[in-house]
Amino acid sequence: MLKVGLTGSIAVGKSFVCDVFRELGCYVLDADQTARDVVKKGTPGIAQIVSEFGKEILTAEGELDRPKMASIVFADEKMRLLLNSIVHPLVFESQNAWLAAREAEDPKAIAIVDAALMIESGGYRRFEKLIVVWCEPEIQFERLIKRDGLGEADARKRIESQMPQDEKKRFADFLIDTSGDFESTREQCRYVHSKLLEFNR
Repeated sequence: MLKVGLTGSIAVGKSFVCDVFRELGCYVLDADQTARDVVKKGTPGIAQIVSEFGKEILTAEGELDRPKMASIVFADEKMRLLLNSIVHPLVFESQNAWLAAREAEDPKAIAIVDAALMIESGGYRRFEKLIVVWCEPEIQFERLIKRDGLGEADARKRIESQMPQDEKKRFADFLIDTSGDFESTREQCRYVHSKLLEFNR
């Protein structure tokens, strides 16, 4: 089985790219969903977060209050690193279990794991190929404001808290530029998929 990492900064269109790879027959795991699952109510992950950040980061129902958590970690680098140190090992463990299950059921599969912080966490080293999704900075900025309803200052803060896109690109085996329309992005995905099939023969 070919194990492929897929990454890119916030609001660059990773979800659309992942949907295209699913349509093309790849297995795709969304790391954002995995990160939500490992800190659900009742998990060891949420217990660890509460012990470090206090009960005020929970909703009345006992779930993680994501907007409150985001306001804390995007304003304080130390808090962001602390949160990542709790969540990343749990996400890795969950991803590894998913990869093992896919390989057992379909040894000739292409399995793609999508994770925003794959390079920063060092997780990209577990994969045979790395796809980096990117777009022009002004497009990323506009998409983030529109998607999350943020003000300009908050949007800039979130973008600047991540590794610059140009730096991420240096790690890539394949680049997908989502600055254009959906069809242009889809065409690039088809090309990358054809190359992955060659590697996986």
